[in-house]
Amino acid sequence: MKKLMLTLLMSAPLLVINAQKSQNSFLNNWAGPYGGVPAFNDYKLNELKPAIEFAIQEKLKQVDKIANNPKPATFDNTIVAMEKAGKRLNEVYVIFGIYSSNLNSPEFEPIESEMTPKFSEVFNKVYQNGKLFKRISAVYNSPAKAKLTPEQQRLVWLYYSNFVREGAKADKKSKERIAQINQELAGLFTKFSQNQLADENNYYLELKTEADFDGLPNELKNAAIAEAKDRKLNIMGCIANTRSSMEPFLTFSNRRDLREKAFQIWTSRGDNDNANNNNATLVQILKLRAEKAKLLGFATFADWSLSNTMAQKPQKTLDLMMSVWTPAVEKVHADVAEMQKMVDAEGGKFQIEPWDYRYYSEKVRKAKYDLDQNDVKPYLQLEKLREGMFWVAGELFHLKFKQVYNVPVFHPDVRVFEVSNSVTGKVVGVWYFDPYARKGKRSGAWMNATREQSRVDGDVITIVSNNCNFIKGNDNEPILISWEDASTLFHEFGHALHGLNSNVTYPSLSGTNVPRDYVEFPSQVMERWLATPEVLNRFALHYKTGEPMPMSLVNRIEKAATFNEAFSTVETIASALVDMKLHLLTNPDINPKEFEKKTLTELNMPHEIVMRHRIPQFGHIFSDDAYAAGYYGYLWADAISADASEAFTETKEGFYNKDVAKKLYDNVFSIGNTIDPEIAYKKFRGRDVKTDALMRARGFTVVKK
Repeated sequence: MKKLMLTLLMSAPLLVINAQKSQNSFLNNWAGPYGGVPAFNDYKLNELKPAIEFAIQEKLKQVDKIANNPKPATFDNTIVAMEKAGKRLNEVYVIFGIYSSNLNSPEFEPIESEMTPKFSEVFNKVYQNGKLFKRISAVYNSPAKAKLTPEQQRLVWLYYSNFVREGAKADKKSKERIAQINQELAGLFTKFSQNQLADENNYYLELKTEADFDGLPNELKNAAIAEAKDRKLNIMGCIANTRSSMEPFLTFSNRRDLREKAFQIWTSRGDNDNANNNNATLVQILKLRAEKAKLLGFATFADWSLSNTMAQKPQKTLDLMMSVWTPAVEKVHADVAEMQKMVDAEGGKFQIEPWDYRYYSEKVRKAKYDLDQNDVKPYLQLEKLREGMFWVAGELFHLKFKQVYNVPVFHPDVRVFEVSNSVTGKVVGVWYFDPYARKGKRSGAWMNATREQSRVDGDVITIVSNNCNFIKGNDNEPILISWEDASTLFHEFGHALHGLNSNVTYPSLSGTNVPRDYVEFPSQVMERWLATPEVLNRFALHYKTGEPMPMSLVNRIEKAATFNEAFSTVETIASALVDMKLHLLTNPDINPKEFEKKTLTELNMPHEIVMRHRIPQFGHIFSDDAYAAGYYGYLWADAISADASEAFTETKEGFYNKDVAKKLYDNVFSIGNTIDPEIAYKKFRGRDVKTDALMRARGFTVVKK
């Protein structure tokens, strides 16, 4: 998940607007229900740039007023004032982010390229405002801090530590260079993302004859035909260069030659011999990050990046990753041996290659567990599973969802739901659902907080969204998704629930604003509810008959639960290890392709698998700083979520134990970053995390110490 950051954003001509109503639609206060919502039906793209410029100047003035306040610094006139500053800029910025991720276009790209460094400039000017930091320090060091509530003390600590981490104590020359680096990085992040999106839009696999569809499920075949029509191609069909299209093709296509072509198209994004090649761009990013870390007093960028996480030190992450890596690789070798036997039995004269892995893994699954994804998929209707997620949210957190039609949306595909507490009746948030792939929308799935829950300036409810890339089928036909896609759906909904359950005072501590290696915990733990019989019996309904998934199939799913876990573990940890090793370089003047090959060879990476994200397409770590030296966080958080899951399964009621659910709400989902995550988790579990649960959850052998 990648979430837009709405904190500390701000050099442009002042745009004069009427205090009541602006001619620029982006600058009007959000109006309408739920304390105001974005006016997507009013926005005009040509007004976005002047709106950003105005909002930047407004934010700068507000910050300067706080910094130059002649009165002694207090929590209210400094910290709370900062929490309230820049509201309009936050609102404009989040709409800018929606255009970038959901509505990207040739018209938006130059605006994005020009304005992204402007947001970085705001960031720099806030963090390098000496007078402001002096006031924050005064509050941080004041004896009066002891009289603040624990949440207020946590907020003061957050402001102070963030300012120090971003160079508030650096000398003047270092500050100037750090600001310059941040500006350069912002432009490079945009360039990397635009290059990746261009390769995803411009490359596809052509299907020219009926034979090219051999083995494909009907819904994938129909989607390929529709994709070709949408692109106005004079061919029978095409497979889009997105994960939601490519992975099913690699799983089911009987055409080995086309699987290889598809694999090369998918894994070459950002690495093609064209104007969108990302290799030079990412090396520039790595060099600038390494330089910035040194200016901030850290040995490497990884050391700096982890300084505000649970892990704290890179070696701790490497130790965890390697403890899982070794058994996962051993299991992959065993799985490949089973696949190779099948190839040999079929008379195939080839060794398993990466474009064969998903295909033969699926065959082994069917033979070993009598479980075919095509047997499961008819029961996995997108809309029924959405209803299932709502039901789980009701069972665990008393949340109730009602679709509403009085809220503007940014695309006709988007639906909006009012979220309320079924016990109190109070509306707690608004949930937008943007489920389908389309041109101009980045691939993958993510949650976004359009507005944070808070009570610092009135009782403000959150607005969150879940964004996916499911493939639309024919009109009036249900959308059927894979088990993996269903898990992703529940995962991203977990992020949304983290926001919707938030019950804090200050927006900077709200919802998912927690350490990066903790933020994936609530989302990953929610994946566990998909496989519960209660969900499958109620919501895994056959799209033709309406019958629930038979218990025999549920049992087979349960038996095969850890099948192919080694594959997903290896491809993900390979990316995390490469990410960490890239950011541990003190001189990252590298050839990315050679570095990737050398690193994976040293790790004994099975040649039948590639990284989940090859370096030139690794948007998590090169489209911004959010997950740079932080991709390990998925594994770190999964160790926590596996342990948390056992808090439920250790009880008679299992995943629907009301007492454990209440503890999960009280100590995880509702508190944001108001408490140190380690302390909060210990309050939930009664002890520290035990990583043995992760090994059990993935079906690996637990080594007794």
